[in-house]
Amino acid sequence: MGQYSKVETDGRLLIVTINRPEVYNACHPMANQELMEVFDAFQADPELWIAIITGAGDKAFCAGNDLKYHAELQARTGKRPVGPPKGFGGLSSRFDMDKPVIAAVNGVAMGGGFEIALACDLIIASDKATFALPEPKVGLAAGAGGMQRLSRMIPLKKAMGMMLTGRHVPAKEGFELGFVTEVVPHAELMTAAKRWAHDILACSPMSVRATKQVVMRSLDVPSLEMAMRNLNYPAFVAMTQSEDTVEGPRAFAQKRKPDWKGR
Repeated sequence: MGQYSKVETDGRLLIVTINRPEVYNACHPMANQELMEVFDAFQADPELWIAIITGAGDKAFCAGNDLKYHAELQARTGKRPVGPPKGFGGLSSRFDMDKPVIAAVNGVAMGGGFEIALACDLIIASDKATFALPEPKVGLAAGAGGMQRLSRMIPLKKAMGMMLTGRHVPAKEGFELGFVTEVVPHAELMTAAKRWAHDILACSPMSVRATKQVVMRSLDVPSLEMAMRNLNYPAFVAMTQSEDTVEGPRAFAQKRKPDWKGR
């Protein structure tokens, strides 16, 4: 357990909890640094194949930047905090993460908190969750990927309606807009997130990483033909050369569950 986060493992699954409930799990530079180190370790650990990130308590996933801390720091030192090198929550600027990450959003996901969720592959939301990019209301802008990601995930006019007003969007509307994967009763949130994680773990981790890498990198290529012919997908190449591509068809033929090796 860190100072600002809790980390637990369940087999191949890592569960990370932002643990600053007294400030609605808002993150200051030290919390961002700690979360970055957690996800560095996850990315490097071959025994861990998927992660869930959530927030401590019943009120907030993450309220974003700890603005009170930032204001006090600037008043005391005249300096502005330096942005975390791998983005807010150690995730929003991490573009080489081929392992899937699920956001289990248990309450408020505002500003940087919403940007952490948008950087994840799935967003499973409590029916009490609320999302917003309210930075313009405090003279800022969603600089941790929110402006770029949200406008790629949902229709542009809907995204602009959220971003230019900073309005709060409940989980049900987030699902209807398309940035939320599933909405569940609050008490069932972690059960649902783990269900998604275990469904992914039933697949070959080599296939899962190849799929994520190809999907995310091909979004940068405007031509479908070029995206399909692009050979810069090392996770796909690794999958084709892995033991899992032998084990999968063999297990299917033998009518048993595959024993994935992840290599």
